Amino acid sequence: MEDAELDGSELGTKEYWESSYTREIGNYKSHGDVGEIWFDEDSQQRVVDWLLKQEQIDKQTARVLDLGCGNGMFLVALANEGYAQLTGVDYSPKAIELAKSIAKDHDLTISYNVADLTLPQTDLGSYKVVHDKGTYDAVSLCPDNAKEKRSLYLSTVEHLLHDSDSLFIITSCNWTEDELVQSFADKFIKHQTIPTPTFKFGGKVGSVVTSVVFRKL
Repeated sequence: MEDAELDGSELGTKEYWESSYTREIGNYKSHGDVGEIWFDEDSQQRVVDWLLKQEQIDKQTARVLDLGCGNGMFLVALANEGYAQLTGVDYSPKAIELAKSIAKDHDLTISYNVADLTLPQTDLGSYKVVHDKGTYDAVSLCPDNAKEKRSLYLSTVEHLLHDSDSLFIITSCNWTEDELVQSFADKFIKHQTIPTPTFKFGGKVGSVVTSVVFRKL
């Protein structure tokens, strides 16, 4: 059974994010406001806290890649916890400009690159941890052939993971855990669920966001 397609949205366009980050750069320069943390700080902190509990991950040597890094605050949080090999990519040059400014002002060493993850990425290398918070969602909202772009995106992620012990951590507000597991089945296997707040409606329990950790097959 194939996933139902989401309706296209401006949130799935590069133009929207370039405009958004242009405004956020202005706000940062004027007021020091780093801008919005996608899905709020709690969603970000849950992933950070989960990573900190993983004793097999060496903070000094584990390469971590943030896909669709935006303002880079997830990587800033990891850097403040002692992670040393951090890279962020985004297809919005303005997002990368903002992220670089924030890292510089925090005196942090974080690498940032402009990259379209629906295209093959041969220069980024491979990673122990690949993180996605809302980027798969944004690709899913692309008004132009979102299904194909999701497939291309997942192929890129697969090649960015170093080996079967590498982790792909994804947080989504558009797809349930079951839908993600099904969509990723030919490339990734579920490793663990990161608990998120739940609500009960009509006798059923649901979550506003879903955070799942996958391993490469």
